[in-house]
Amino acid sequence: MRLKVVRNNLAKIAIRGTEFECIDEALVGPTILAFSMEDPGAAARLLKDFAKEKEAFEIKGLAVGGELMGADQIDRLAKLPTRHEALTMLAAVTQAPITKLARTLNEVPSKVTRAVAAVRDQKQEAA
Repeated sequence: MRLKVVRNNLAKIAIRGTEFECIDEALVGPTILAFSMEDPGAAARLLKDFAKEKEAFEIKGLAVGGELMGADQIDRLAKLPTRHEALTMLAAVTQAPITKLARTLNEVPSKVTRAVAAVRDQKQEAA
């Protein structure tokens, strides 16, 4: 993740013709740009936490995939799981059917064993 304090004129020139051109209207007054290429929620989490501590700090907008989002939507982006969390969730979802199959296959011999034991107990009681 990178943070840059930029001059608005230079930022407008730099973003011209890129997917970040949508933030042009938000470049008014003092501006800090936060970039997070690996984890889209990292910059949002950092800025949201900083905004809680500093009342004068204002989030103007977010650019995600060439679309400008309002500052009120920072929670949506900040709540995205990190890459590690997302991979963990994917592994859990992928593992669930295999685990269920293993439990089901393990249950068959257990039921047979219980049934044989019940028949044995009935024959012992009858004798």
